[in-house]
Amino acid sequence: MRIPKTWVPLIAKKIMDDLLAREIIVSRAPVEELVAEAERLIMEELMVEDRVNDEVREILKKFTGEIEKGRLDYRKVFDLTKRKIIEERGLVI
Repeated sequence: MRIPKTWVPLIAKKIMDDLLAREIIVSRAPVEELVAEAERLIMEELMVEDRVNDEVREILKKFTGEIEKGRLDYRKVFDLTKRKIIEERGLVI
């Protein structure tokens, strides 16, 4: 499931609050800095799939004619290409 980007600050805050409350981590930095870094990391991970999707769209532009003629199913080719890129790069999405 994709996480809406508007939820990221709430998720980051919740994660940091839980880690601190359970004393899993001890903070030497202000909590706001920890939350900001968690937000950055979560956003970076969410953007991985977006970047892969953009790359697949660029690759499939080469096959527009075949897709328009009905020789290729765009969704199927998109999914196969995306899976191949993810597997080749060892990404977790």
